Amino acid sequence: MTNLEVHAPVPADLDGDLASLRGDCARMAPHWAVPDRITALPVSPSRIHGVTVPPASARLLDAMSEYGD
Repeated sequence: MTNLEVHAPVPADLDGDLASLRGDCARMAPHWAVPDRITALPVSPSRIHGVTVPPASARLLDAMSEYGD
């Protein structure tokens, strides 16, 4: 990605193209803070509850190949 310098004083319109989206991102990037490191802790299966999957969705996912096949 090149030419990320933006001179527009206002955000681009919502119906803009990829160039206006890149410009919006370039203007917002200095405002985003990046944490040093995020470590995900394992969750006990006993704490996972309330998730239901309809049988048709489960069959659909079961019939799908692994990503990238």
